[in-house]
Amino acid sequence: MKITFHGAALTTTGSMHLIETDHHRILLDCGLYQGKRAEAFARNANPPFDSTSISHVILSHAHIDHAGNVPTLVKRGYAGEIHCTTATRDLATLMLRDSAHIQEQDAAYLNQKTSRRGLPPVEPLYTTSDVEVALRHFVGYAYDKWFDLDSVGRAILYDAGHILGSAITVLELEEGARTYRIGFSGDLGRTHAPILRDPATITNIDYLIIESTYGDREHPSFEQAADELARLVRATIERGGKVIIPAFAVGRTQELLYFLHQHIKAGDIPRVPIFVDSPLAIDATDVFRLHLECFDDETHELLLDHQDPFGFGELEYTRTVEQSRALNELKTPAIIIAASGMCEAGRILHHLKHNIEDARNTILFVGYQAENTLGRRLVDGIKRVKIFGDEFTVRAQVVMLEGFSAHADRRELLAWVAATRASLRGVFVVHGDAARTQALADALRTLGDFAVTIPTPGQTVEL
Repeated sequence: MKITFHGAALTTTGSMHLIETDHHRILLDCGLYQGKRAEAFARNANPPFDSTSISHVILSHAHIDHAGNVPTLVKRGYAGEIHCTTATRDLATLMLRDSAHIQEQDAAYLNQKTSRRGLPPVEPLYTTSDVEVALRHFVGYAYDKWFDLDSVGRAILYDAGHILGSAITVLELEEGARTYRIGFSGDLGRTHAPILRDPATITNIDYLIIESTYGDREHPSFEQAADELARLVRATIERGGKVIIPAFAVGRTQELLYFLHQHIKAGDIPRVPIFVDSPLAIDATDVFRLHLECFDDETHELLLDHQDPFGFGELEYTRTVEQSRALNELKTPAIIIAASGMCEAGRILHHLKHNIEDARNTILFVGYQAENTLGRRLVDGIKRVKIFGDEFTVRAQVVMLEGFSAHADRRELLAWVAATRASLRGVFVVHGDAARTQALADALRTLGDFAVTIPTPGQTVEL
């Protein structure tokens, strides 16, 4: 049995790990690689394996860097089932349609310019029609229930606490006379996070694939991050500016609304308009309300007490393009939350274009920014950026609040692995920048007598 790490190896994007037995090939995640446009398109359009040879696909969650290239896989001939939780199935339905729509829109926008320059047209990676075909392959499961993978074995999904429906995957696979128990953390959530339950504990694992997004540091508490959010919002409003927040439509947007609602109720934030400028976030919030099985006790109580953190007086959801464009004419303070979280596509690019050169404004990042993304360049302090081919000077305040991360930090990752260290034979550290992956790997080596490997892109490891 072997594992090949085709994505999220020494990087945080394009999660894709292929497990091969004598007769089966199981793909864990099928994420979009995000980065420089030409490189990303080439990598995403050409999966590094024969798609028709894959037996099963299991998705850890619905974020685009973990599930966003499923339509390409199906378009290339994959004919099997795509296994995930029911919440992931429902969210992926929204997110893949949105991904295709954004790609089609961006291609049309860029083609207006390329045609004037005599350049060849830009094609979307996949279309909405491709997504509809791919969605027919999805099969949803409840947490904590085993399901069969033909004759090769079985799998079970445990709550990862990262976003709605996110899962830790455990595989029991047969090869010859031996049974392998392989765990995949997906993106592991934090303990005591708002809205969602804490990550489940797993034990009795032989081999573990674990993320390392924040493997070299510990997060501030959510309370500290929420207090800093309130301070930054107040300061920006006092100087007459807007707070522009690039945020993932699923998970991070709902967490922000939760904390903004709490601070408004407490009088910590002035009552200014809050706009969620994302049709996807609107639809995703509706999906949240369908999956109470993922919520923690506190959020259950809020909803039962008719204190909806996803719908309050100052909050307005803007769905149409006309409503979105109208926000660019605002002359008074406001909070605008828009996708995508790494500023690679979507309405956030238009809001940056109209607000990034105003020193009164704050561009507030509340999630991880992968290398080679516009979000990462802004966080790193770049002073001139290109948006839709035009250059802008960064005059707005740019702030990164890591305390809102939905990824477990170093301490939480180590505690989670410690629960199964007695049975571990090997750990593969993925989904992190090189320094953070190395830091977590070094710490894991102190936990027990098991091998710790940092896979390189495309590396194959025999179990």
